Amino acid sequence: MIFTRWSAKLPGTQRRAAARSDRAAPRPAPGTPAVPPTAAPAPSAAPAAADGTPSAPTAATTGSVPAARAEHTDPAPSQDRPATLPPTVDALSVHDILGTIPALVAVVYGPEHRLAYVNGAYAAVFGPRPAGRTAREALPELDALGLLPLMDQVLRSGKPRTVKSRKVPGGAAGDRTRDGYYTFTCTPIEVAASGPAPDPEVACVAPHKGVLVFGAEVTDQIESAERLRASEARQREAAVTLQRSLLPQELEQPDDLCVAATYQPGGTDAAVGGDWYDVITLGAGRTALVIGDVMGRGVRAAAVMGQLRTAVRAYARLDLPPHEVLQLLDGLAAEIDASQIATCVYAVHDPNEGRLVYASAGHLPILVRDPDGTVHRAAEPTGPPLGTGGWLHTSGSVPLGPGSSAVLYTDGLVERRDKDIDHGVEALERAFAGAAGAPDIVCDRLLRSLGITATHDDDVAILVLQHPARTGHDAELFHNAALELHGGTEAAPRARAFASGVLASWRFPTELHDLGVLAASELVANSLQHGTPPMRLRLRRTDRRLIVEVTDGDDHLPRRRRAEPADEAGRGISIIATIASSWGSRRTPGGGKAVWCEFALPRG
Repeated sequence: MIFTRWSAKLPGTQRRAAARSDRAAPRPAPGTPAVPPTAAPAPSAAPAAADGTPSAPTAATTGSVPAARAEHTDPAPSQDRPATLPPTVDALSVHDILGTIPALVAVVYGPEHRLAYVNGAYAAVFGPRPAGRTAREALPELDALGLLPLMDQVLRSGKPRTVKSRKVPGGAAGDRTRDGYYTFTCTPIEVAASGPAPDPEVACVAPHKGVLVFGAEVTDQIESAERLRASEARQREAAVTLQRSLLPQELEQPDDLCVAATYQPGGTDAAVGGDWYDVITLGAGRTALVIGDVMGRGVRAAAVMGQLRTAVRAYARLDLPPHEVLQLLDGLAAEIDASQIATCVYAVHDPNEGRLVYASAGHLPILVRDPDGTVHRAAEPTGPPLGTGGWLHTSGSVPLGPGSSAVLYTDGLVERRDKDIDHGVEALERAFAGAAGAPDIVCDRLLRSLGITATHDDDVAILVLQHPARTGHDAELFHNAALELHGGTEAAPRARAFASGVLASWRFPTELHDLGVLAASELVANSLQHGTPPMRLRLRRTDRRLIVEVTDGDDHLPRRRRAEPADEAGRGISIIATIASSWGSRRTPGGGKAVWCEFALPRG
């Protein structure tokens, strides 16, 4: 910072007055011999006050910057040279320059930072300040802002320092009515001697190193940034609310599985992702489990996710194999938004089979933990993501019997920018092997083990399912019984007798016993008339329902229709739909069908 004319206003300094007197003297007319002007002695200048009026100590520049030309004789005017020269920077005083700057300016000198000068903008914010006093006494606001230690560093090191966005409360001093924010820069300078003074403690009697404090107001920028952050926070809250509203508000809890899920939005911006999960009970004890991730971020990705999740639930009601569900989703994803692709895993658990049948569209592998604690990945097949088209998806299966667990997840859990994704999956395997407890506890432990925090930069969805091994009283609530039927006239009576005996052994009330026998009789009769061998009757009891299911070798699914009074057939499915809580049918993998119905058990 250069203060070339600071010393001109100090007591004992006469050069500026001489220069002004010289410029004020009349100039000879052209052609007249030049007469050297006689400089009148200038009166002693009053000391420069801290608010810019004449008062005590002043500053000069660091380094050897020449003083302003105090004595100057202009050459005779000519046609090419004007009679009056414009003022130069050297001809301006420090007060002329700093006094008009809208930023806050204060000049201090010495190790105690005694005040030499404050400009009008500084006085307008903090009020007038007495010159010569220490900064701790005369500039308490700088102490409150934490600038005094910074000024010490600047004085010792000779290097400028800057602090950003310091809050200056409004109404405390000056004419401000609201809080302001300033960025302060402390620059080392040299303050010249001011000459003798009445009070030697406050006089600057020799050149001192000093500090110039420059405060630029950034209130508008700070307030704009705060408004932007508030707007982004509102947008993020709206996006997260939309995302969570599209996810299941409460997971369905199957009879044979314990399930828990968690979703954590990534980062602090408004651009949430399109991760989703779902649990869908299919009937006959079977459960569909879904997890997916729409590529991209923001409300658009969340909207596509919501449509895909709704479509999955609709397709699941058709009780299709997993690969057929993904095939339908693939075409739908391209129709929803051709620019958005998504990954997805759709799996179905059948407690009778003790397996998890699944299909994957570009998603990460399912991890399964066996009862002995061994964790392994579900093998192929894995097809391309949804929306790419041109691919025929296939289904695979993995054992998931009593005592086993599985985890479905999105890439935000295992993907890191500086590591291969396989390293993340391996880390998840190790964490899953040691994550004991209920499914919700396992979800929390996996998040902690993988280092997922509120500042994680990607969305994370986790779905954990456990097939508990039941013993004792719980085991008495779950039973299976099956009978192979070979057709013929004796099949129906055998089925009724078998159902009656099994339901009696399970100690069902008489009404439920009779309804179960009637349902078994109707389903077997329907299979005998419209199906082909081999046929099987299966009864299953859980803690909440009784399931009656008949399978045969024909793949034509029955449908409910209105039978006319003269019709001799067509009433079996209508009877089932009337007496049962729910019923349904599906094609079996080996080529055939299964028709089932359920009865809710009385509570207590």
